[in-house]
Amino acid sequence: MVQRRLTIETRGAGLYEFTEAAEDFVGRSGEEEGLLTVFVRHTSCSLLIQENADPSVQVDLQAFFRRLVPPTTDPRMDYITHRDEGPDDMPAHIKAALLPVSLSIPFSQRRLLLGTWQGLYLVEHRDRPHRRELILSL
Repeated sequence: MVQRRLTIETRGAGLYEFTEAAEDFVGRSGEEEGLLTVFVRHTSCSLLIQENADPSVQVDLQAFFRRLVPPTTDPRMDYITHRDEGPDDMPAHIKAALLPVSLSIPFSQRRLLLGTWQGLYLVEHRDRPHRRELILSL
């Protein structure tokens, strides 16, 4: 098994593409084909395979998740008890429970077999910057 740790510095809530780093890892691995597994080691962010051609997709996804799970300062969230780390903390955990924290992507000829418009993203659910660690495994 070949593994690599990848650190992504976030600037707050948003989608952070790491397709190129994953492609580089697969390309340098020496393996011709197989399965890349990506795992994020945190409970308030997620992973996603999503369109990487039109930035409005990312804007719309962020708006949808803010509407689906607003901060705890929103009156609709008054039932939330976990508020120790700010109004975005428990909503971030909820979003991470709804989205995947690991992905599996096949590769062949040292290239990820993603679709034309697909990219790999870390989805940061917290408002402030974080240092997120991903484990890439073949």
